Amino acid sequence: MATSTATEVDLDHLRRRTLGLLAIGQILGGLGTGAALSIGALAANQLAGESWSGMAATMSTLGAALLAVPLARLADRRGRRISLSMAALIAAAGVALCVLGMVLSAVVVLFVGLAGAGAATAAALQSRFAATDLARPATRGRDLSLVVWSTTIGAVIGPNLAEPGEVVGQAIGLPPLSGVFVFAVFAQLLAAGAYALFLRPDPLSVSKQLGLDVPSATGTVAHPAERRVRGNLAMVRLAILAVALSHATMVALMAMTPVHLVHNGATLSIVGLTISLHIAGMFGLSPVFGILSDRLGRIPTILLGQTMLVVAALVTAFGAQTYGLVITGLILLGLGWSASTVAGAALLNDAAPVAKRVRLQGRSDMAMNFAGALGGAVSGPVLAFVGYQGLAWGLLLPIAVVVIASVWGIRRTLNAPARLT
Repeated sequence: MATSTATEVDLDHLRRRTLGLLAIGQILGGLGTGAALSIGALAANQLAGESWSGMAATMSTLGAALLAVPLARLADRRGRRISLSMAALIAAAGVALCVLGMVLSAVVVLFVGLAGAGAATAAALQSRFAATDLARPATRGRDLSLVVWSTTIGAVIGPNLAEPGEVVGQAIGLPPLSGVFVFAVFAQLLAAGAYALFLRPDPLSVSKQLGLDVPSATGTVAHPAERRVRGNLAMVRLAILAVALSHATMVALMAMTPVHLVHNGATLSIVGLTISLHIAGMFGLSPVFGILSDRLGRIPTILLGQTMLVVAALVTAFGAQTYGLVITGLILLGLGWSASTVAGAALLNDAAPVAKRVRLQGRSDMAMNFAGALGGAVSGPVLAFVGYQGLAWGLLLPIAVVVIASVWGIRRTLNAPARLT
């Protein structure tokens, strides 16, 4: 009994310490990518023209998608510490390439660098799963969402480093728009150092050593909901579908909202306010949705998120010409994305077979980023053909797919016997 109690105390301390370190890494990563990506489109526009400016976000997203699975495999073999620090180093190298591209006036080098910088996004997505390695099943959604929430700090501060970056760039003789990338390089190097030096013992290694995800000899697991879905690959597919389509829905509408607002005479301050409130919706209440997913269930929270996405689409469709309604729609869009992706990630963690869990996490992150890239790429032509209202109406289709799959998932789960593999 004494040994068991000591282990619980040690695990509680390690959980809190791991969450704190992951949050610090998220903040540093957000500072780096937020600063770099806010200038990436402007840099691409300067080097190659306006038609290429959208490629900045596309290359970063594709980079994150392509790196997700290799980084997950690395984590499975060597642990989170090695995988996350490697991702931060790749991101730092990518941002350094962005500086080189600006110095050489080579847009191809800039785009390659932005793809490498996508490693920071891959690390951020993996970090939310790392938060669950030591989590109790009953609080897994909450722990995951706390790491997601910490992204808010870097995401909000990062874009505001553009002007200080210009001062630094001029002081060391860099071309215009290059200075902010220097901040991003240092932020990523600090994140790599934090992971490499302090994420000890490695949470994934400890989880495997203690068998925290393995059913006990009595044939039970720690949480009743987990008994029903553990090893259920249909639930894994539902989780990946919900996360990917929710992300595509969010990116498609969010990416075209600034264009729509400017075409309707909105000032840049209104555009900035809209996107800021949208980002606040994405991350600000993520702990609330994490707690709801623990208490109400993963699939009900996904359905709550889809409901908010439906309302967001309807508000923006009917209120496309009213700034206040567009802002309201974008806030709801962020909230719906948050509920769906937090609960979807928690469902994936519950349902994935233990031996395949980390690699399935990587596949989920890859699908999420590819879906986001596709949503952003398709939204431009859709806006051109059917307008902002037509785009909003069209988003009801992927939402309907997730709702139907979720309802089917609830029925399947309720009728399924408990799984212990």
